[in-house]
Amino acid sequence: MKIRLLMLSALLLAGCASEPEKPLTPVRNTPLTQAPPSKVNDAWSLFTEDAACHYGVDEKLISAIISVESGGNPTVISRSNAVGLMQIKASTAGREVYRAQGRHGQPSNSELRDPAKNIDIGAAYLKILQDSALAGIRDPLTLRYATIVSYANGAGALLRTFSRDRDRAIAMINAMTPDEFWQHVQNKHPAAQAPRYLWKVTTAYRTIS
Repeated sequence: MKIRLLMLSALLLAGCASEPEKPLTPVRNTPLTQAPPSKVNDAWSLFTEDAACHYGVDEKLISAIISVESGGNPTVISRSNAVGLMQIKASTAGREVYRAQGRHGQPSNSELRDPAKNIDIGAAYLKILQDSALAGIRDPLTLRYATIVSYANGAGALLRTFSRDRDRAIAMINAMTPDEFWQHVQNKHPAAQAPRYLWKVTTAYRTIS
């Protein structure tokens, strides 16, 4: 009888141990790169909604970029030292956001690993792109495509595929349909990864409800 009780206890303990923990938020060393965009969106919606409202940018676009850049893992650091959910580089996008906000220097890595701050800086950078280099693009879908490409490879690289004069480049973009702009990126952008990145973020965007 005692042996049977011991065996039953062991089975019950094994069953409990097999139940995976379900953390409310991502933790270090949790691989989320395969998480569906909708799951990533749900995980960080509190912060993405706040940042989108504050800066007047598309919340779904923020979530789609997070999904592609980090899979929702706030601890990710790339080989080029892009940090966190939106893979912010402190010396480029981070410094530009600081400058626009009237702050000196650039964000630290610890700041960029903070999900709320990372999303805030990423959303602020999207706003800077849309209000400065990409200002004047009239079609909302074309603007979204241009923002995605610029987020990954810089607005300057994109605009130079049209003209070295910004105003002329914007006019040429406005003469295109969104599909024509997409094809232009496919055919003319100097960064080989730009078309792929545009496709990946757009695909993620479309799966987020």
